[in-house]
Amino acid sequence: MGDERSVSGSGSGSNCETLDAVTRQEEDEEQQQQQQQQHQKEQQQLSIICGYSQHMQPLAADGGAGGAAKSSQLLSRADWGARMPKEVNYFDGPAPYVIIHHSYIPAACSTTPDCMLSMRQMQDFHQVDRGWNDIGYSFGIGGDGLIYTGRGFNVVGAHAPKYNDKSVGIVLIGDWRTELPPTIMLRAAQDLIAFGVAQGYIDPSYKLLGHRQVRDTECPGGRLYQEISTWPHFTQLNKTVEVQPVANKV
Repeated sequence: MGDERSVSGSGSGSNCETLDAVTRQEEDEEQQQQQQQQHQKEQQQLSIICGYSQHMQPLAADGGAGGAAKSSQLLSRADWGARMPKEVNYFDGPAPYVIIHHSYIPAACSTTPDCMLSMRQMQDFHQVDRGWNDIGYSFGIGGDGLIYTGRGFNVVGAHAPKYNDKSVGIVLIGDWRTELPPTIMLRAAQDLIAFGVAQGYIDPSYKLLGHRQVRDTECPGGRLYQEISTWPHFTQLNKTVEVQPVANKV
């Protein structure tokens, strides 16, 4: 009897352990399902905010600079850990202007974690310190060659007075007063513009401007400004502001 009870007890314990394992597995699966549903909900919110929903979406390589063999990659706001905007205001597209910026601060980043941190730092500065609705730019370009979604297409920005409701603002992270951004960053910026045109977010006859052309600033830095002045659609405005290099002016 003792042996029989022992065997029976052992079997009962084994059954309990099996049931516990099944229960844990079901709980894990339920938790994963909830996480997936939450992620889908966030992506739906982002699609409403930005006019599209994308996660590491490849951009067409044929629109890039230098005959890029590999297309640039577009990261969503969720990828870099953006907070939700306080408010979102839209404008009717396609945008007739593309305006190029440099961040000056944060400095240039070369790894994806550092570039993601730079995006969060810019959002903190704009949204918390300045009280804006969100990061000011439509998109950011990192030294890793990735494109980071800011406010996105057709969303009123906070990067160029009088042009915020009619432009796509692209910031190349770093200080580009005397140095040229790496080719991978320039290619990503051009790929993004080509993508915007192809998708109808940017007018095919858009005008490309540097930030200094629409306000008194050194941005996007002398060397980068010199570079974009050779790009297609660059437009020399009559009211271009000529500024002297100032170390702390962006």
